[in-house]
Amino acid sequence: MKKTIFIAVTAAALLLTGCGSTSLSSDDSVADYYATMIVDDTSAYASATMPDTSSDDIDIDLTQLDSNMIYAQVYDMVYNGDKYLGKKVKVKGPFSYFKEDDGREFFAVLVSDATACCSQGIEFVLAEDHKYPEDYPEIGTKITVIGKFNYYKEDSYTYCQLIDADMEVDDSLSW
Repeated sequence: MKKTIFIAVTAAALLLTGCGSTSLSSDDSVADYYATMIVDDTSAYASATMPDTSSDDIDIDLTQLDSNMIYAQVYDMVYNGDKYLGKKVKVKGPFSYFKEDDGREFFAVLVSDATACCSQGIEFVLAEDHKYPEDYPEIGTKITVIGKFNYYKEDSYTYCQLIDADMEVDDSLSW
């Protein structure tokens, strides 16, 4: 019995000490943090590597990331917005619309985590004047949006948005 307890305690101690440091400094991005967890290209996490987005002058192509990485990247963009200001971002997801009591309208593409329990809307402002509902798809329609990253603060909240954006309805997208 003592031998079994000793083995269990030793195994637990080894597991705890083998983890190493995984803390984020304020200079790290969430995407960089997850990238350090990738062992090699044959690991189960290989799809989490950042994609090559050199084509089409896209700085951040969220369409090439798996759902965990998209959510992590968007989280980092919201909380470290200065690092992303002016960068060209491409994102896909369902279209969403919201109208405030004061008449302000907000258009967004929704990004969900892997379990689809949490979602983050990325607001977008189209490059030209458009009118809702005539110039927009039905709520929930699959869209791809490309625009320049911007953020703003209202009260104690930070909101990210893609400005000068182009939106394309994409019937080929599937979730």
